[in-house]
Amino acid sequence: MERARQGDEAAYETLVRRYQGLAVRAAYVVAGRGEAEDAAQEAFVKAYRALHRFRPGAPFRPWLLRIVTNEARNRVRSARRREALALRAVAVSGDAAPSPEAATEELEARRELLESVERLPPADREVIAYRYFLGLSEAEMAEALAVPAGTVKSRLSRAMTRLRTEMVARHE
Repeated sequence: MERARQGDEAAYETLVRRYQGLAVRAAYVVAGRGEAEDAAQEAFVKAYRALHRFRPGAPFRPWLLRIVTNEARNRVRSARRREALALRAVAVSGDAAPSPEAATEELEARRELLESVERLPPADREVIAYRYFLGLSEAEMAEALAVPAGTVKSRLSRAMTRLRTEMVARHE
């Protein structure tokens, strides 16, 4: 990161390659499939232009995710989209292949979970996706969302309560 801050374009290209998948997934959570790649690409351009504002020693990933999230939000806002977001959960199975019945049940459970997440308000989807789909720590979430760590905990708790309520309602 320090080399990139000093103008080393090859160092910045390395950062782009390393974080591109994460950036696209984060943008996908906020803006959906149609805007995810463009938002991520534009975020990398904006991040490059803002390297001089990056605090030396600070973690790069949350800083980048804040830029990606803001870009994705701006795209959604400007397009006035109201469509639900479709989140993809990538499940890595264990050593043994599951039975066809177990695989079908797992697929159905994942589909129900994602449909329930899609019904949540955007802020709830975002905090759940950051924590559980993107695997960010609470500290990284706080940095990416530009809020205190305590706020992340309370937002995540409320979002999980709403998700549980949504899941229960689906089965009544």
